[in-house]
Amino acid sequence: MDNRRLGQDGPLVPSIGLGCGPMSLGELDPARDRDSVATIRAAVDAGVTLIDTGDFYGNGHNEWLIRQALRAGDRDRVVISDKFGGLRDPAGRFVGTDARPAYLKSALAYSLQRLGTDHVDIYRPARLDPQVPIEDTVGAIAEMVQAGYVRHVGLSEVGPETVRRAHAVHPIADLQIEYSLFSRGPEREILATCRELGIGVTGYGVLAHGLLTGAYAAGKFDHSPRHQGDNLPANLALVERLRPLAEQRGVTIAQLAIAWVLSRGDHIVALVGASRPDRITEALTAAGLALTGAELAAIEDAVPADAVAGDRYPAPLMASLDSER
Repeated sequence: MDNRRLGQDGPLVPSIGLGCGPMSLGELDPARDRDSVATIRAAVDAGVTLIDTGDFYGNGHNEWLIRQALRAGDRDRVVISDKFGGLRDPAGRFVGTDARPAYLKSALAYSLQRLGTDHVDIYRPARLDPQVPIEDTVGAIAEMVQAGYVRHVGLSEVGPETVRRAHAVHPIADLQIEYSLFSRGPEREILATCRELGIGVTGYGVLAHGLLTGAYAAGKFDHSPRHQGDNLPANLALVERLRPLAEQRGVTIAQLAIAWVLSRGDHIVALVGASRPDRITEALTAAGLALTGAELAAIEDAVPADAVAGDRYPAPLMASLDSER
């Protein structure tokens, strides 16, 4: 893997990061926890040192998993990216966003305890809180940077105007946003804005939440319109158009899709969600796959930006995304 810097003065990280969210979906399962711990350790051993989490993934469970997985000496090698602000009720349903300064400082205190560390490398609001100016949220994180509890400030799912306003308060290391062959929205303006300002991009959902694996199975993301009704077979048909291109290169469709994301700019890092060690090996192969201009054109011809059926989230969630305005 090549290394890419998140922000002008941010951390240097591999082009592939580990998204830990899938490890905390559904009911708690000790056997799955063991697999998750093994996956994190395999990632770190392989040089995948960017570890992404959120305090609302499993209501703290995900941060606890990372604490269990990191061994003596690992903390100095890894970059922990953590999100806050996603509010959930006891049943696990999302009930809003809170990015108030007082709340984020309290959330950070609990996250540090669950992670078993004295600092988070990148701290970010999971979504824009419509009740709180982004300047207030970023300013409060900047105070935590000054105090040594946070190293860098990040953002998630916000649009170009918000990025600029936030960056004017404190340098932003990276913007985390969904980006894949099936989610091309960031290409309209967000990627260019980040490049202009020297901000990194960490793309999540690079496999379209399972659709771009080439071996789709129904799962926890079936609430997405892209996974429902007539949209699902239409989207899977698009995926099949990638199969001969992948076979021609001797790789999987998933590896081809990851490599495509990495080709979009040297300020982009791909977050790969995984809960089994073998997924790490697959992602690493994708990181070393250099696509030619002809191959990139063929991939984009197979899956045109406007050909995907359905939005990435249900209408109420789409309406709440600053990045989609």
